Amino acid sequence: MKSTTPISKIKTEFSLQNTTSFGGSKIFLEYLEKIKLEKALQHLSSIKAGNSLYPVYRILLYLIIGWTLGCERLFHFRKLQYDPLIRRFLGGRCPHHSLLYKELVRLGKVCPNLRLDIRKVNQEVIRPCLPSELILDLDSTVETVYGDQAGAAKGTNPHKPGRKSYHPLLAFEGQSRLCLNAVLRSGNTHASTDATSFLEQTFELIGKNPVKYARFDKGFGGEDFYSLWENRRIGYVGKLKWTRRLAAEVSACRYWKRFVEDDDWVIEGITLIYKATSWKKPRRVVVIRKAQVVEDGQSRLIFDTDWQYEAIVTNHNWEPIDLWRFYNQRCCMENYIKETKRGFSIDRIATGDFEANELDLLIKLFAYNLYERFKRDCCEPIHQGYTIARFRLEFFHCAAKIVQHSRRIILKLVQDFPYRYAWKRIEARVAMME
Repeated sequence: MKSTTPISKIKTEFSLQNTTSFGGSKIFLEYLEKIKLEKALQHLSSIKAGNSLYPVYRILLYLIIGWTLGCERLFHFRKLQYDPLIRRFLGGRCPHHSLLYKELVRLGKVCPNLRLDIRKVNQEVIRPCLPSELILDLDSTVETVYGDQAGAAKGTNPHKPGRKSYHPLLAFEGQSRLCLNAVLRSGNTHASTDATSFLEQTFELIGKNPVKYARFDKGFGGEDFYSLWENRRIGYVGKLKWTRRLAAEVSACRYWKRFVEDDDWVIEGITLIYKATSWKKPRRVVVIRKAQVVEDGQSRLIFDTDWQYEAIVTNHNWEPIDLWRFYNQRCCMENYIKETKRGFSIDRIATGDFEANELDLLIKLFAYNLYERFKRDCCEPIHQGYTIARFRLEFFHCAAKIVQHSRRIILKLVQDFPYRYAWKRIEARVAMME
C-alpha cells in the first residue's frame, strides 16, 4: 500500500509563471479572430485617439470576453487582468477593472451613436445564422436594482415587490435563439410602452431579412401595435387579456370544436370576431379551453368550473389548435432570457448611469449571440444545447501554461483534461474556418 503525504506537509510557493485558468477558452478566442470581430469593432463611433493605450474596440472586446468567461460584475475582471492568454489575445495589457466603470459612463455620454453601432455590428455577426424567414418573439423582463441608478423606478416587480428596477424590452428570433434587438427602459413602464418605435428600429436593423411571423404575450397590444403588423403583412399570434366582456361573448358560444381527447385532457376551441374597446376594427380571436379529465369509474366528468380559457388574437386563418400550439412554442423565450441573466448577467447592473447601463446590456447580449453562433459553427450537435455555464465548466475552465520553445508558442493544457477529445474536435473546426 502506497503511503500518502498529509496535506499539511505539502509546501506551497507562488512560482508558476505564464499559467492561465482559462486555457480551454483558446477555441473561443481563436473563433473571434476567425470572424474578425476586432476589425468590426474598430469601425465603431469613438472620440478616443487610435493610438490610445486602451482604444474603444479593445475595451469592448475585453468586456465581451469577460462576460463570456463568467464575470458577473465589473470588479470580477480582476481575475482576467493578468491572465497571460487574455493579454496575448488583446495584444498586451488588460485595463484595470475600475477603468471599465469610467469607460462605460464616458461612452454612454459622449458617444450617443455607439449603442446603435453595436446593434448594427450585432446584426452583421448573427446574419449568417438567421433563417430565410424570421419568427419575431417579443418579451420584457424585470431587472431589480439595489441603489439609486438613473432611470430606475418602482414598477411591477414580482421577485422584489417595492424595489426599483429596469424593464428592458427584448426581441429574439424564435428559431435560432438569437437576440435581434434590445432597449433598456425604466421600471415603471408597461410592457408595450414604446413597442412600436422599438419594432421599427428592429425592422430597420434586420434589413432584407423578412419577418414572416410574430409572437407576443398579453402584455403587448393596442390598435397601433396590431396595425403595425397588419400594415407590414406579418402574421401575428398574441395572447389576449381575459376580460369580463370577452368572457361574456365566449359564454354565448355553444358550438365548441373538440381537438384533443385522451386519458388526461380535453381541449376544445372556437373562433369569433371580437372588437375590444381600444380597437378601431374587429379582429379574429381564437379561444382555447382545456380541462383535466376526472373518471368516476364508468364515465368521464367535466364540470363548467373545470375549464381553463386562453384567448389569442391573430390575423391568421389557421385552426385554433394550430394557433395555440404555434404560440406555445414561444415558451422558449423564458429560457433565452434565463440564459442571458444566469449566463451573461444582464440583470447585474454595472453603473449608476442609464446610458452606460443600456450600453452594458447591449454588450452582454452581443456576447450571448457570439456564443450561440460559436456553438452553431464549431460545436457538435450534442454540445449545441449547452448553456454557457455548462460550456465554461467542461471546456473553458482548464489550467494551462504558455511555453515558448524554438520560436514557437505552445499552450500546454493539463494532460488529464476529461473533455480533451471533444475540445480537439472543436479546435479543428475552428482552424478550418476561412
